[in-house]
Parts: sequence; C-alpha cells; structure tokens
Amino acid sequence: MKRALVVPVIAAAIVALGGCKWLDKLGRKDNVEPPTPLSESFTPTLAVQSLWTATPGKGAGNSGARLRPAVADGRLYVAGVDGSVQALDAATGRNLWSVRDKKERWSGGPAANGDLVVVGSLEGSLHAFSATDGSPRWQSRIDAEIITAPAMGNDLVAVRAQNGRLFGIDPADGSRKWVYEQAVPALSLRGNSSPVIAGDLVVGGYDSGRLVAVRSSDGALAWTQLLSNAEGRTEVERLADIDGQVVVDANEVFAVGYRGQIAVFYADSGRPAWGREMNSYAGVGVSATAVVTSDAEGNVWAFDRQSGANLWKNEELRHRWLTAPAIIGNHAVVGDLDGWVHWLELGEGRLVARQRLGKKPIESTPVVADDVVYVEDVEGRIGAWRTP
Repeated sequence: MKRALVVPVIAAAIVALGGCKWLDKLGRKDNVEPPTPLSESFTPTLAVQSLWTATPGKGAGNSGARLRPAVADGRLYVAGVDGSVQALDAATGRNLWSVRDKKERWSGGPAANGDLVVVGSLEGSLHAFSATDGSPRWQSRIDAEIITAPAMGNDLVAVRAQNGRLFGIDPADGSRKWVYEQAVPALSLRGNSSPVIAGDLVVGGYDSGRLVAVRSSDGALAWTQLLSNAEGRTEVERLADIDGQVVVDANEVFAVGYRGQIAVFYADSGRPAWGREMNSYAGVGVSATAVVTSDAEGNVWAFDRQSGANLWKNEELRHRWLTAPAIIGNHAVVGDLDGWVHWLELGEGRLVARQRLGKKPIESTPVVADDVVYVEDVEGRIGAWRTP
C-alpha cells in the first residue's frame, strides 16, 4: 500500500467539503493492490451448515456505518438506513415485528438487553423500542452522528457520538446521566469504536489513538492508555484511530489501532500486559488462548493470549478488506469485500471453509451466538451458518 498516493485525494476532499474532519474509508482510496483471488482448488475441511438468508432491511448502505445484528433471547434485531428496525427469529430468519421511522437513518446499533432495543441515527438521535413488539419507549437527543453500536447494561446505555463525546443514558427513560468528552483530531478514518460496559467501567477507543475507561456511575475518567501514537508532519501521517471493536474478557481489555499496536491491558488499572506493533482499522477476536486480528493489508494474525507471542499469520486473503474476526469454537470467522465469509482454524490459521452471502461487501464483524454465526452485508442481507 502506498500512503503517499492518498494525499491529493484527501486535500481535494477537505477543500470540497469545507474542512470535513472525517475521511471515509481511507484505505480503499489508496489500496493499489487488487484483491487476492480465492483459490479455485480450495477444498473445505469444515462442514458449515447454512441455516437461512434474508434481506429484512437496507443495511448501512453507503453511510460508512458498520451496522450488524444484535442477538438476544433467541431473536435477531436489525436496523437500516431506511429507518427500519426489525426482530427476526434467530433460528429461522422469520420476521417477528417491524417498525419504521422515515425521519431517521439508523447507523448505530442495534443493541439489545432485556426488553429494550436501542439504535442511533445519522441525525444524532438515540431511540429505544420494546424488544417484544417494537413499540417506542423513548428517544434521546445526542446532536451528533452515531455510527457505532451503543453498549447496554442493566442500569446504563453508553453511546459514542461522532464528535468524540461518550454519553451515559438511563435505560428507563432515556435521560442523560453524564457526558465524557475526548478531543478528536482534525482528520480521522470514518468509523468509531463501540463502547463496552465492563463492570463499573465503560471502555472505548478514540481517534486520538487512546484507549479510555470511565466510571459507569458518573463518567469520570478512570484511566487512559496510548495505543496508537499520532506522529508525522501531516494530518494524514498522524492518523491513529482505534475504530475496531474493543473486547473485554475477565479483567483484560483487548484492542488494536490504526498505525499502532495490538495490545492487552488490565481493566481494573489500565496497566499494560503486552503489546505488539500492528496496523488495523478492524478489531480483535479473543478466544481462551489466542487474540486474532486482520491487519490493513488483509493478513490475519493470531497471538498468544498470555504472552503476545506470534502464533501464525495467514496471507491468503490479502487486500480483500477483511472484517474483524469473530471467534466461534476453534475457529475465527471474517467477511470480505466480495461477500465471502471465511473460516480459519485457530491452531495454525488454515482456511477450512468459506460461504458466500452475496456480492456486496461485508464490513461489520460477524456476530456469534451459541454455535451460529450471523453475517450482514452493507445492503442488509443477512446469513446464518452453524459451525460444528
């Protein structure tokens, strides 16, 4: 990849848009390498069962959001930029209920917990619906684009806005509990890291390259760590976003940054456990023994969870614009720009299965529930596969 090629494109875009601070899909503009062709002689060694496919809505479209389903209590909740929110039977894909708000373009979420489904919009509005029948519960004004899924706990909804603000919202009525604000750079990749509620903390990554943890009770800063160091003479060279999903497991926080590191921190203190140089706009998948990520070139890497030692690197999917990996059993699952879904075994990183959802890009991380993987493409087509 030749980063210098993007400078004229970016400069022109900034002038044309009057100083727009978000660069949509930077990597796609400067990727001069064609996608690696998939092997025609590939023989799967993992029997993946296709359960169903459906296109309940229009997905993220060209909004730049990474909409993906939320799974809870046997239901799959989906939202689209056409203003639709729907509940599907997770086992069959059958529609259970559907609502639509023509004034809103959903771009953040959905998220579900208990009897509440929450989704954010490009218009800066956060809405809550009944998980039972889709009836409206409340709405809260955020006043900035929401392009990533909120996090939901029993007593808090945490939502990240495009302007760098993190809001703590009361799930009972949508009232604002607190606001934490982190400065954002003048230029960043199009995308945000979804917040994660972990005990009494809310953890998330920022476009400044910092990983931040605030107290869930009042939004006060608990700790912060620099994951990607923004260095360089120009704003382009200083891009250091953490846009991929942060994972919290036990007392460990796993994250990866653009032009930064893949690293692990202890959640209670923010103290680093280990870090390795990495360049990724996606995110991480975490198993009991491994941490897996896809880098900006399309390589898939696995590191030992305890030590950070490199376990393997798979280069067969280079330049295919992979999603972050999802972990199911002994496998990592990624989607690509041509609608293919790939399974890699965690032991040595071998490709063991692939299925095609459609011909449109898959940009959001696959969702795993029990032994089923759910994948959504940019136009809202959803597939469900069972992995033995």
